[in-house]
Amino acid sequence: MASMALELMGFFLGLLGMLGTMVATVLPYWQISAHIGSNIVTAVANMRGLWMECVYQSTGAFQCETYNSMLALSSDLQASRALMVISLVLSVLAVAMAALGMQCTLCLEGSGATKSRVAGAGGGLFLAAGFLAIIPVSWTTHEVVQTFYQPNIPSSMKFELGECLFVGLASALVSMLGGGMLCVSCCEERGGGRGGRRHGGGYPYPAGGGVPAAGVRTASQVYRNPTLQAGDMSAPQTQVRSASDGSHSSALRAKKHMAAGYDLTGYV
Repeated sequence: MASMALELMGFFLGLLGMLGTMVATVLPYWQISAHIGSNIVTAVANMRGLWMECVYQSTGAFQCETYNSMLALSSDLQASRALMVISLVLSVLAVAMAALGMQCTLCLEGSGATKSRVAGAGGGLFLAAGFLAIIPVSWTTHEVVQTFYQPNIPSSMKFELGECLFVGLASALVSMLGGGMLCVSCCEERGGGRGGRRHGGGYPYPAGGGVPAAGVRTASQVYRNPTLQAGDMSAPQTQVRSASDGSHSSALRAKKHMAAGYDLTGYV
């Protein structure tokens, strides 16, 4: 039950991370123009993203223009595009594999080991997708901060951190957390064992596991009658009933006879 809860939590966290990564990849709010120095009062705000560059004017006009040539872009921007796209592809594959391998689904029913491995593979893909998404986000954040504090760059060319950087960082961490939870649930399911029954430590059950039927005595069960020992030395001192003892009536008579002559003082 705990592994199923972990799987559901990891799946929804991975799905949330995938949606956040998609939003951060598409929107252009990676870099926002900084209003500092002589640029403190301006009617135009510039925004840059992975796919387009937008301009927002104080009149309310909002215009965006996509990058015309992919080869003319800088190498870091091209690498950021590729990493974010690969992260989204891995996230989609992870969602599909996790949906197939979770215990709450009917897919791959009857093959417990294979089902848990598929769920673990989906968690590994979520981990990889989050790791790939966090690289361009951290890279762009470092570049923006380093450029902002350079004194030889004019204030109009400096940018601040955009909202997409925060969304991308949070989505990458959430994806990695969801993938880790899926992997942990898979390991718990495979380690716990579905078919085996665990008993309390120090109290193993016998191999047969059965309780002897009423009226049946084994050869190792010996009953002593101290009253008979004190009264008659010639009387048998032990009465042994085995499992092969045939008659149920003889067992009842023996029990009545023993109950009549049983004395607790003989064991003191």
